[in-house]
Amino acid sequence: MGESTCVACGECVQACPTGALMPAVMLDEKQTRVTYPDRKVDSLCPFCGVGCQVTYQVKDEKVIYAEGRDGPANHNRLCVKGRFGFDYIHHPHRLTKPLVRLPNARKDANDQVDPANPFTHFREASWEEALDIAARGLVKIRDEKGVKALAGFGSAKGSNEEAYLFQKLVRTGFGSNNVDHCTRLCHASSVAALTEGLNSGAVSAPFSAAMDAEVIIVIGANPTVNHPVAATYIKNAAKRGAKLIVIDPRLQSLSRHATKHLAFKPGSDVAMLNAMINTIITEGLTDDQYIAGYTEGFDELKAKIADFTPEKMEPICGIPADTLREVARLYARAKSAIIFWGMGISQHVHGTDNARCLIALALITGQVGRPGTGLHPLRGQNNVQGASDAGLIPMFLPDYQPVGRVDLRGKFEELWQKSLDPVRGLTVVEIMNAIHAGEIHGMYIEGENPAMSDPDLQHARRALAMLDHLVVQDLFVTETAFHADVILPASAFAEKSGTFTNTDRRVQLAREVIKPPGDARQDLWIIQEIGKRMGLPWNYSGPADVFAEMTEVMPSLNNITWERLVREGAVTYPVDDPHKPGNEIIFTTGFPTANGRGKIVPAHVIPPDELPDAEYSMVLSTGRVLEHWHTGSMTRRASVLDQIEPEAVAFMSPKDMRRMQLWPGDFIRLQTRRGAVEVKVRSDRDVPENMVFMPFCYAEAAANLLTNPALDPFGKIPEFKFCAVRAEKAELRSAAE
Repeated sequence: MGESTCVACGECVQACPTGALMPAVMLDEKQTRVTYPDRKVDSLCPFCGVGCQVTYQVKDEKVIYAEGRDGPANHNRLCVKGRFGFDYIHHPHRLTKPLVRLPNARKDANDQVDPANPFTHFREASWEEALDIAARGLVKIRDEKGVKALAGFGSAKGSNEEAYLFQKLVRTGFGSNNVDHCTRLCHASSVAALTEGLNSGAVSAPFSAAMDAEVIIVIGANPTVNHPVAATYIKNAAKRGAKLIVIDPRLQSLSRHATKHLAFKPGSDVAMLNAMINTIITEGLTDDQYIAGYTEGFDELKAKIADFTPEKMEPICGIPADTLREVARLYARAKSAIIFWGMGISQHVHGTDNARCLIALALITGQVGRPGTGLHPLRGQNNVQGASDAGLIPMFLPDYQPVGRVDLRGKFEELWQKSLDPVRGLTVVEIMNAIHAGEIHGMYIEGENPAMSDPDLQHARRALAMLDHLVVQDLFVTETAFHADVILPASAFAEKSGTFTNTDRRVQLAREVIKPPGDARQDLWIIQEIGKRMGLPWNYSGPADVFAEMTEVMPSLNNITWERLVREGAVTYPVDDPHKPGNEIIFTTGFPTANGRGKIVPAHVIPPDELPDAEYSMVLSTGRVLEHWHTGSMTRRASVLDQIEPEAVAFMSPKDMRRMQLWPGDFIRLQTRRGAVEVKVRSDRDVPENMVFMPFCYAEAAANLLTNPALDPFGKIPEFKFCAVRAEKAELRSAAE
């Protein structure tokens, strides 16, 4: 299995028409079926932004198996995480009672708490006591040190209703806009560019639009790993005859299906894309009618792009000028072409400029607003789109309404019966810096793990340990919870009902499959109880009540009701009529800007913040592996996933390994200006020379101890995809260990 191309998705088991292949969990040691579910519940997958619909099979109040449903996103398909990654909810590390920090348990940035035995640092408490302590600490800081002394991180793993209520708590209970979530660490720069140019941060077409495209560009993304089901549509399209262009420094599985793979030099995105724009303009391949009718700023782009010839950009980006011209012509001449991008575009100090280039490519060629065309940033978390829509970001109220606009803020103040802060709040990394500066003293973190996900982790962990009061709401004692004063046991995805919005703008209803274990509670209930103790007169009976309030202030939810979602299961916004399906393709007749035009913004070549040098001679890039998700708190507790990919690894090219006299499985020491880790090395021909690729899901070798916290000036996103690193064989350690 390990040497095969099998990705353990289990599709063969679901597709088998005879029962010759069956889930192992249903068989005894003689391979006889002995287990049958008590019931089946339809819901969603909790991992990536594809939003696959799933049927969970339950036996004795435990989920035993997951099958793909014929939902609009997946049509029965599931990946290895969706099919086998559910049993983290039954892991013995699950929190089942509130915990309060022991008075003699000092906080330290290097604190380690055993999730199986947190009682070295914490004691159990009743819900009443834990909630009182949690809220009292927050109120004390707010009243004594000011409203700007508090901050909150919500979760893209939670429902739309939880995200909405959490940001409302921060804005009305804390009194500021210091609220953010993991969008800041994935697509914040994409949203900044899309909002600037199109006044919309969402995708213009679903990923299934690839099936209607003549040309598909996948840039800075690895869908077969990060969005495996979406990748199947791209593969299907390529098999049907679409020309697939993959653009990424690393090769990937999709490269085998591609017409071209452009393995450009890391960090040279703008140079390469500007060369393609230059080709399209100078060769007269633009859609002049579309430019005249639907865009602004083209003349400025034309003037500024003149110097970015493919010949001049070739030595910068490493792609031959002829190849740059060929790909530009393919894209511009296609009857329909679509661009998909991922965090390889966004996680740079020039991430917003990268996205500006992609928007410009689409606008000057008219490749938007029609079947098979569009701009699609593949959203990472299962509800990062919905959480952003719901206002879980510091500069926008729900539906991206700027906090500084008094005309927009007024309706929220009227509905919420509170005056709102007109000043944008701090982002994820800015909040950590503000803690070090003595400006923020208390935090409420719901379902996020910044002690693993933030760049320069030692800086983040020191910040968390400095807080006067930290409330953490989660499933497990995470690395962030190590530093908490109160830990509140939350509900897992399969234990709640609510709406979730996938990368296609599709709002879907998740249903409660089983009850939370022990005395764990629903996240929505916990947030509301904290709000009540902070003086907010809340009395929501459940997610339907919260959703109804959301529809009052979020135009994107027009004509979508809770009842409709119960009836239909999924509705894509925007929706023109309560009785009509939603619009999967948008921008068909212009853009939601003041003048109806898309704004073209030229981008300049900006180097990465930290370039390799004699001391740190290689490039470190971070990301995910197929079997694990983000910080690993869920997937590393999923038995099948952890069996397939059980230990921390870094990936290097075979040439670099030979040069360093390394064998697969040897330990290497990776060191940057921020920290060092030792980790096993794996040979990977897809990794270019002079690069190390490292997943960030492993607590025992945390990649973000190494990463650079330098920020994109517009999206405020850290540069996870590029920093200088020194790699060397670890002393006295070998694969035998």
